Amino acid sequence: MKFRSRNRVTPEFNMSSMTDIVFLLLIFFMLTSTMVTTNALDLNLPKAKGKTENTKSISVNINKDLQFFIDKDPVSEADIEAKLLQMVGQSPDKAIILRAEQGVPIEKAVSVMDIAYRNKLKIVLAVDPK
Repeated sequence: MKFRSRNRVTPEFNMSSMTDIVFLLLIFFMLTSTMVTTNALDLNLPKAKGKTENTKSISVNINKDLQFFIDKDPVSEADIEAKLLQMVGQSPDKAIILRAEQGVPIEKAVSVMDIAYRNKLKIVLAVDPK
């Protein structure tokens, strides 16, 4: 008498558990990669289409002759940090708007950005709307 077993093992491989593991790993790496921070200046770059008026901002201008102005008042490059800290005072919501003319060396603009970064101030690089 020949008995046949009802439970037959099929030689096929089920991929559903493998895809679940791959998706979990994908989600894990996506979440952890957003938590990595770079060592760079934190800048809020404006859009070039609109113009916003903000009374809680301080304007730093650099012209082609490498003269620095804070709200239309001429300031020497060495006194910028002290003057900015005096103007910001205790209000952390004030932002600095940096306007550098074309042709100004990038080192001058970066020095102002570095002052804002060291003192944890918000800075916006102004652009000319098209």
